[in-house]
Amino acid sequence: MLADAADDHAQNPLEPDKLLYTSQSVSLQQRTIVTPSAPTPAMMPRRRSADGPTTFASLDAQELPVVREYSAGGLVFDDKGRVAIIARHSRSGHLEWCLPKGHIEKGETPQQTAVREVHEETGILGEVVDSIATIDYWFTGTSQRVHKLVHHFALRQIGGELTVEGDPDHEAEDAIWVDFADLDDVLSYPNERKIAWLYARKLNRQA
Repeated sequence: MLADAADDHAQNPLEPDKLLYTSQSVSLQQRTIVTPSAPTPAMMPRRRSADGPTTFASLDAQELPVVREYSAGGLVFDDKGRVAIIARHSRSGHLEWCLPKGHIEKGETPQQTAVREVHEETGILGEVVDSIATIDYWFTGTSQRVHKLVHHFALRQIGGELTVEGDPDHEAEDAIWVDFADLDDVLSYPNERKIAWLYARKLNRQA
């Protein structure tokens, strides 16, 4: 099942060995992904033509203190090759579909965080079966610039039922199963669509 889905999902002929950059002036988001040999930053997908020209933030932003944040999450599969994703509202108020993930707590490994966050936000208890990639990006708030890294893993469902009732932050508003091959059409964030594409390519290479 996963092999077929991976074959469908990897048809998009992106250029996997180039490092690309994007920036958006609204929140000074600069996202970069580097293709991993271990769980290191993955490659950034090609910028959409609708994104507009690259712009630069004001010099004031350069004076803000820099904070680093670390999160983990990923793709949790059921026995039908489907992936659990969640709906949450963005800072601008839009409802967006994304992968479950959250902050790494003190004393946790990224793998432990991925298991915990997936369970809290989707109700699905999973075990990590593979590493995929780490997204590395920047954004600017009112008082600081944030450099964030999000570690992504593949997990296999070993228990639980789909629900958002266990989310302690009440950020997840809905959770659904989506066929792995359909993630590119459903996920809101290009970086997360790229995570799915990278894992599809990895499965194809292992087949």
